[in-house]
Amino acid sequence: MVSWKNFDELKTYSKLMELGDKVDLASAMAGENGAKRVAEYCVSMSGGLVYNYASKKVDDKVLSVLQELADEAQLTEKYAELFNGAMINTGEKRLVLHQLCRGQLGNAVVADGVDKRAFYTEQQAKIAEFAARVHSGEIANAAGEKFTTVVQIGIGGSDLGPRAMYIALENWAKKNNAFKMEAKFISNVDPDDAASVLASIDVAHSLFILVSKSGTTLETLTNESFVKDALKNAGLDASKHMIAVTSETSPLAKSSDYLAAFFMDDYIGGRYSSTSAVGGAVLSLAFGPEIFARFLDGAAAEDKLDTNADIRKNPALLDALIGVYERNVLGYEATAVLPYSQALSRFPAHLQQLDMESNGKSVNRFSQPVSYKTGPVIFGEPGTNGQHSFYQLLHQGTDIIPLQFVGFKQNQTECDVVIQGSTSQQKLCANVAAQIMAFACGKDDENPNKFFAGGRPSSIIVGDRLTPEALGAILAHFENKVMFQGFVWNLNSFDQEGVQLGKVLAKKVLAHETDGALKAYSDLLAI
Repeated sequence: MVSWKNFDELKTYSKLMELGDKVDLASAMAGENGAKRVAEYCVSMSGGLVYNYASKKVDDKVLSVLQELADEAQLTEKYAELFNGAMINTGEKRLVLHQLCRGQLGNAVVADGVDKRAFYTEQQAKIAEFAARVHSGEIANAAGEKFTTVVQIGIGGSDLGPRAMYIALENWAKKNNAFKMEAKFISNVDPDDAASVLASIDVAHSLFILVSKSGTTLETLTNESFVKDALKNAGLDASKHMIAVTSETSPLAKSSDYLAAFFMDDYIGGRYSSTSAVGGAVLSLAFGPEIFARFLDGAAAEDKLDTNADIRKNPALLDALIGVYERNVLGYEATAVLPYSQALSRFPAHLQQLDMESNGKSVNRFSQPVSYKTGPVIFGEPGTNGQHSFYQLLHQGTDIIPLQFVGFKQNQTECDVVIQGSTSQQKLCANVAAQIMAFACGKDDENPNKFFAGGRPSSIIVGDRLTPEALGAILAHFENKVMFQGFVWNLNSFDQEGVQLGKVLAKKVLAHETDGALKAYSDLLAI
């Protein structure tokens, strides 16, 4: 029987707090001891990846207590509850089924009288068929010419995840003859966003995907109108250039305004929707359904790996528990995500939403206030750009910020150049290794301005090359990490009431139903 308790109600909580800051990271990572840690403190992931946590402030004692925490909090059992169809989203009284988009881990899940795994695979098959017809030219523009560009119109989870995944695989697809269509994204209600994208494409050869679960998302419908005007001004029938990704009950589902509609449901939250039709339509059109299927396979394999109750064999669970230790025992307030891969340039933005929208909560899953810290602030940029930006604070600032590196031994394009005896890729990887050690061990110097305290923890996910399978594994790893942390903190990681208040007030502003400071700000902005 699964029991849902607040973190500080668990017996392991006090045991964990008593550990304090136990590990001298600079000493642990120095010399042969450090080399031994790097070899031992790692866990295999799917997709040919490895999660290495040698440079975290943990040792066997800390890991032992974290294992006790995982067992007492029934973390893998709660994961099983989720993928077996329990009502995990207590705020909205919904199931949480994004894992079913990429595989069947447990029992068949039937909701609303429908086998949900069958429903998701049916939508994937419909998307694959549609994409094939577009690629072959069977579905074409009014002149009978092929569509060459696909544009996704969405916001939040309908934009950040799919955009990050597209950018991650764009160069790989071009190198591997899997690039079918260029993809663009319109998200911001700022008209400059839509105008900029529309100015960069040939609308006559463009297919637009409107993504809105409810069919009522204000920013998305506003941008749709922007696009429809552009098509009309070009003398084109918008209904022959647009498809929808929505719920079966939304006003978009059976509208004649769209060539086709593909469905998602209320059991998949926006920030968890990249492996649903939300990501499936744009990625299948851009790269082909076979590549999207490989991406799903990588995620499914990682999901299965993350069912292991042994934290040293479960990378997402281990990553989550170390994060809890850093947040609640060591008191670290933020985490930096630092991919040393330009292909993952938008991945930190996606993880920012995934983590902060999921676990940025101050009440538990039963709507009761909690008395401990929950989700950290997430930010990041790709290396080496970030080194010339905010790494100064990371190295010598007053706050210690844990670091999550991601790196690959080879680049996607296989293009490189040798300068001063090494390739660009070798220089990139050298920077990753150097930064990990610089953060961990620091540097002594009589000049305080050149003194580095060290003791700054990091972990790294390492792979040979960023492939569809590796990308799927990385995505699932972080989704599951956030889920496990939410379980520890007894949060509902699958609703987002925090985004609603601003929307309500914005509607009042637009309806001119304001007074006081809200009216004053409206006047200031000339609304």
